[in-house]
Amino acid sequence: MKNGIAKILESKGDAKRDSLIPILQAIQESEGFLSEVSVAEVGNRLGIPSSKIYGVATFYNQFRFEPKGKYHIQVCRGTACHVLGSATVLEQIEKTLKAKAGQTTRNGLFSIEVVACIGACGLAPVISINGEFHAKVTENSIASIIESYKNREDGNGNN
Repeated sequence: MKNGIAKILESKGDAKRDSLIPILQAIQESEGFLSEVSVAEVGNRLGIPSSKIYGVATFYNQFRFEPKGKYHIQVCRGTACHVLGSATVLEQIEKTLKAKAGQTTRNGLFSIEVVACIGACGLAPVISINGEFHAKVTENSIASIIESYKNREDGNGNN
């Protein structure tokens, strides 16, 4: 049985360079991220060096190169959130988790993504963890929010 990447490439038939982005989108939709293997397979199929594919994929915020964590944190950086301190919130999340935006923690529990706007400006600054919104987040509230998700893993929460 063929792997998901091969099936996607096969479904694109006689794909050329102009199909690169839709192919990458389909792979990410299927696999959750773009792995080194998937980039290499796409490159072989389309006759494009992996470095060029990475160049295109890193230009767009939609593409990930690591799998998402079990708890995916989205930090809003829209105007209202920015004005009310989302940069400090992001810094505190990165410090607490020892991971940068775009990365997943070593244990696979958390991943961090910066988004342009979550659409909850009245709650600013706001973060979303797996679609659960946390409003008026501060540098000081980050530790307890993250701890509440860690507790779910320990069986102390309501997971």
